[in-house]
Amino acid sequence: MKNGLFIVKARIKLISTEQGGRKTGIISGYRPNHVFEYTPEGKLFQTYIGDINFEGERLIPGEERIATVRFLLVKELEQYLTKGRKWWLHEGPNVIGEAEVL
Repeated sequence: MKNGLFIVKARIKLISTEQGGRKTGIISGYRPNHVFEYTPEGKLFQTYIGDINFEGERLIPGEERIATVRFLLVKELEQYLTKGRKWWLHEGPNVIGEAEVL
């Protein structure tokens, strides 16, 4: 925790374009919606805001990279940020990738 942020190291993997992911890559600083749970009906339970920072150029759909994710400090989020926890990256209702706390 630092300056109102939760900071975690994570493995980020973007879904390939063919599987319904983005058509273009992302750059460091990208801020998707982070989803840790869905309702029983498959709807988004809650989304959290966090930026993804990594070394190098773009992260291309289908690739994975180790990154630092900085979340806005929201008390409910803390329960999810345990080693090995996976979550999904969204652009609106579309899943564009997944992440795992390292």
